[in-house]
Amino acid sequence: MGDGAKPGEPETGNRGGSGGTDAPAATVPPEAAVPPRGPSAPDDESSTGGRGGKAMWVRRSLVAVLVALLVPALGAEIALRLNYTGEVSDGTYTRGQDAIWLGHAWVDGRKTDADLAALAGRLKSTGIRDLYVHSGPLEHDGTLPESDYPKAAWLIESVHRELPGVRVQAWLGDKLATESPDGLRLQNAATRTAIVASTRQILAAGFEGAHLDLEPLHSGDANYLDLLDGLHEVTRADHAQLSVAAHQIDPLPAFHSFWGTVTNHPKWWSQAYFGQVARRVDQIAVMSYDTMQPLQSLYGGYVAQQTSLALEVTPAGTDLLMGLPFFHENRFGHHGAAETVPAAVRGVRLGLSRTDADRTNFGVALYVDFAATEADWTAYREGWVR
Repeated sequence: MGDGAKPGEPETGNRGGSGGTDAPAATVPPEAAVPPRGPSAPDDESSTGGRGGKAMWVRRSLVAVLVALLVPALGAEIALRLNYTGEVSDGTYTRGQDAIWLGHAWVDGRKTDADLAALAGRLKSTGIRDLYVHSGPLEHDGTLPESDYPKAAWLIESVHRELPGVRVQAWLGDKLATESPDGLRLQNAATRTAIVASTRQILAAGFEGAHLDLEPLHSGDANYLDLLDGLHEVTRADHAQLSVAAHQIDPLPAFHSFWGTVTNHPKWWSQAYFGQVARRVDQIAVMSYDTMQPLQSLYGGYVAQQTSLALEVTPAGTDLLMGLPFFHENRFGHHGAAETVPAAVRGVRLGLSRTDADRTNFGVALYVDFAATEADWTAYREGWVR
């Protein structure tokens, strides 16, 4: 659409006369009817800020926005690459506090004694102390059908026989209705009460802890903190573990707020909120994968940063575990060739070396058993177990 008005029709006669007699119409030369126009302004400029000027303004604004976004991102990636350099401290290996997430097949009847024997052989002489066994999911109202874990007693008894000292925790999770209308709603007090009852239920079934994984959980959620307070009372009374799977920490200050505004998916937690969660549980396992990093060096530097950030705010009495990617996918947010176990292990050791090399309550958590390859297990053993 143009900005100028449509030219008017030229007048060709006078409007009236004298003495009631019409005067003859004056003859107007055609070239005088409409004043000649000056030369058109070039497409890219207009003295009145017309279409061309607006286009130029839009282009310049887009360039400015891109620069504003890309320069900090490029700087952050360079920092991650540098974070992957340097030497690791001696002794930054397993402290016998590691864990592994196990699939639902271990409690629904699909696994056999032969499978358990093979798992025991795999885990012996590693640093794994806890098994997070998928025993849910929770219903959206927080309840948990007992029919979801019919073989729990068999698994717990078998693990205690084959792997003395290894604990079996029930991995309970659900999708939260934080970014879509469907899911579990922590703001409902009745739902939180039901989750506490479900935890009592799995402890009565013989599990030695509850491992809670609720996603996507936004930073600052006070209802989650309230839930953890209630759960910890129950697990302490039963001498059991309360463990959670935690979101990553802001790689840049308040990055979760920016990302939430842009995508409606904040993804990260503030470091302060991570600390609030860590103070309410016995174990906190960082899901340090799905990082959007395209190269192993950048991913390893990212894990090193996450390890340091988590160590800074996790109490000494809480077990801190950093997740290792024992799975192989290529999708938005995860590049299988970049997010490897060797890169993650080196990143963990670098972060540990720089921040708290002697930390006792520290380990790694392997995600997940059914997707792991021999190369993953070898990298874990050679890089972390030694």
